[in-house]
Amino acid sequence: MEKPARGLALRIGPLRAAFIGLCANLIGVGLARFAYTPLIPALIAERWFSPAGADYLGAANLLGYLLGAVLASRLGEAAGVRPLLRAMMALATASFFGCASPLSFLWFFFWRFAAGLAGGVLIALAAPSILPEIPPRRRGLAAGAMFTGVGLGVVASGTLVPFLLVRGLVAIWLGLGALSLALTLAAWNGWPGRPLAASKRKGRTQKAVLALYLEYALAAAGLVPHMIFLVDFIARGLHQGVAAGARSWVLFGVGAMSGPTISGRLADRIGFGRMLRLALLLAGLTVGLPALNAGPFALGVSSFTVGALVTSVAPLVLGRIHELIPEGELKQRAAWGWCTTAFAIGRAAAAYAFSFLFSASGGVYSLLFALGAALIFLALFVDLGTAARTA
Repeated sequence: MEKPARGLALRIGPLRAAFIGLCANLIGVGLARFAYTPLIPALIAERWFSPAGADYLGAANLLGYLLGAVLASRLGEAAGVRPLLRAMMALATASFFGCASPLSFLWFFFWRFAAGLAGGVLIALAAPSILPEIPPRRRGLAAGAMFTGVGLGVVASGTLVPFLLVRGLVAIWLGLGALSLALTLAAWNGWPGRPLAASKRKGRTQKAVLALYLEYALAAAGLVPHMIFLVDFIARGLHQGVAAGARSWVLFGVGAMSGPTISGRLADRIGFGRMLRLALLLAGLTVGLPALNAGPFALGVSSFTVGALVTSVAPLVLGRIHELIPEGELKQRAAWGWCTTAFAIGRAAAAYAFSFLFSASGGVYSLLFALGAALIFLALFVDLGTAARTA
């Protein structure tokens, strides 16, 4: 069991708790991961790295994220969750400043890996450590607010990066580092300091929890076409140009910002299990929409809705864990860690698989969106089947 923090256990209010979780997700995922995507063209154009090198650096971040998610629970037990979360926010911040100096490929690779590692630990531990501070009737809204940080990172990367680009790549990395440092300091003294409670009884929902891991991995895989190929589909596949593709990404980001709080509020009313099923149904329909209708309205609806669902699934799954494991915070945290790992594996495997299919099919975008929808519907069927068997 985790050792108690020195001094009095720190209790924090719901709003403060949600804000701290938002800061952690904004740094660890919103900035440490998503801010790199719009930087890739500039890194190549300024000859910091070759196209292949830039892709390898993206893979380094993903590898670090996966390792962080896998090791998060053990690291938390060994070092204490509160010191570990502080250290990971500091590490993510240091990675931005480290990337401001492209001393070598290995130097940059290390810092991108470190940023991914920090993000994996933060996403696995921050929200589960904070959620017990929230009254049960408000946990959906609070969890949604925490994961709004991911959407904020998408929007920030789409606005801050172009603004600083005229000042050069060094200015961009320093600007991201300064923003991350400010968020780290804002959350530094707010992390809960009490030990997590262990469950005194065995849960009877093991099958449902295991099914949830599979559902989360399938959902992660099914959302990949929009996260990787949507902008390219609009810009090149439909010959509408980069500006049209950028507009779709803005809609995606706006959806990512608003989705978690809306879905969380609904989950507080109807339950996380029902809301998760509704989200999977809506995700399956809208991920597959571009394969059926490539008109402006349909693409706009798809971009916004899938963006909202990309960031909504995580708090819904976290809330569902608390429904399936109603007591025992250590078990809840461990289950969420495995969910985070399953998500990372599902997304990484799908990214490579979809890229292969896209190349092998000669650039058929509709195949990717249709397959993505099928994977999400499969996740929904797994959930419904598990609910029927455990009823």
